[in-house]
Amino acid sequence: MKFGITFANVGRFAEAEGAAQLAESAEKAGFDSLWTVEHIVYPEGYQSAYPYAPNGKMPGSGQNPIPDPLVWLSFCAAVTSSIRLCTGISLLPERHPLVFAKEAATLDVLSGGRLTLGVGIGWLREEFEALDVPWPRRGARTEEYVEVMRQVWAADDVSFEGEFVSFSRVSSNPKPLAGRIPVHFGGHSEAAARRAGRFGDGLFVAGGEAGQLLEVARNTAADCGRDPEQLEMSAFHPGLIGRDPAAAIQEAESWGVHRLMLPSARYMRDTSQRLAEFGESVIAAHC
Repeated sequence: MKFGITFANVGRFAEAEGAAQLAESAEKAGFDSLWTVEHIVYPEGYQSAYPYAPNGKMPGSGQNPIPDPLVWLSFCAAVTSSIRLCTGISLLPERHPLVFAKEAATLDVLSGGRLTLGVGIGWLREEFEALDVPWPRRGARTEEYVEVMRQVWAADDVSFEGEFVSFSRVSSNPKPLAGRIPVHFGGHSEAAARRAGRFGDGLFVAGGEAGQLLEVARNTAADCGRDPEQLEMSAFHPGLIGRDPAAAIQEAESWGVHRLMLPSARYMRDTSQRLAEFGESVIAAHC
């Protein structure tokens, strides 16, 4: 079992000192990855329902910093050597895929091939409106953008004619070290799970029934002629922070989870000590 820290770029970890402490301490403790969140802008007075809280509101306010995920991960890459650097999730339909492909590939090369892109279609309509990005068909837009990025990562002199993006004979360098960057789809719906099964490298279950969604992703992969075992599955389990983490890990393994996530909020205080304690008591026994 692998263990990752999500919501990594918020709170005091949004600042340089906190980010460095989190990244260095997590790597030393045996965590395999850091996962960022993203909002390019915070629409004050938004009415869209945040899907991960009963009151429909995301934590914090517009005054709370949420650093750009790739810039923040680049900073963490400079103070670490092995921990994976992951967006969890990046709002891909809000970004131009050629620009994002260049930024992501650059970070991947500079970090020694450590980048994973967790992407999603977004839930905050007002943010899309502020960025002048159409809200309808954002799922299809996301899928097309992934295809664009994979093509320019894999080759030069690329042309593409799609519903949302069209260009002729472009090259983008540097290329990712492995020729591609893993793309994990994140979300809480069966649509996200099916999207991961069709052409993702993994699924990041951000909410909902993890076991059921993981099964949907695997079944979809099989239906599409893909090997379900090649999908890397990441999820939360509330029992991981309870009195019997071993039982939680065992249940997550029965779902087919490869990586369990812990929120960074658990480590805002006494960061190095608490990460080290989790590494000694849990990670060392289950990795």
